[in-house]
This record gives sequence, C-alpha cells and structure tokens, in this order.
Amino acid sequence: MYAIVEIGGQQFKIGKDQKIIVNKLEGEEGSNVEFDNVLLLADGKKIKVGKPMVQGVKVKAKILAHPKADKVTIFKKKRRKGYQTLRGHRQPMTQIQIEDLVTA
Repeated sequence: MYAIVEIGGQQFKIGKDQKIIVNKLEGEEGSNVEFDNVLLLADGKKIKVGKPMVQGVKVKAKILAHPKADKVTIFKKKRRKGYQTLRGHRQPMTQIQIEDLVTA
C-alpha cells in the first residue's frame, strides 16, 4: 500500500514505516502529525485518485529530527575589480517516519 501526499507544497510517494525528509514542519521531536492532502491511494488492487484530494484518508507520521540540508554556496565575483563574496545557506528540514495510512 502506498500513497502520494502533498506535504509543504511538495509531493511524496510514501509507504508505511518509510522515513522521508521534508521542508521544516512545526512541532517537537517525537510528536505526531497528520496529513490529509492525499492525492492518490493504492493498495495493490485498487487505485483511488482524488479530484483533487482523496476524501477520508489521512496519513499519520512522527517527527524524528530537525536536521539541516546540505550547504548551498553562493559565490559572486566581478573580474578585474577585486570584488568577490562568498555566502552559504543551509535550509532547515524535518525528518518524519510514516506510521499509518488511515482510511475511513
């Protein structure tokens, strides 16, 4: 059984007990979150496609950690002017584990 879920403006294909990293979510480590933006649900035999969302389906997940993504470096230089800058950025992320796909 798997589902396609929209979390934070991005779509993810998820299954039970899967760990994924998404954009930063509010909540403490160890707390539970629910997502009801399920776009597709497949259980092996049947496939339910939402218009735009599948009604009565929720995804329960647990927040494991709040890591940061890999560093993105921004380097600017103007030749023959002696100008150069180096900046970096690490996007905050959230690691979650899918616990259950609940259908009504």
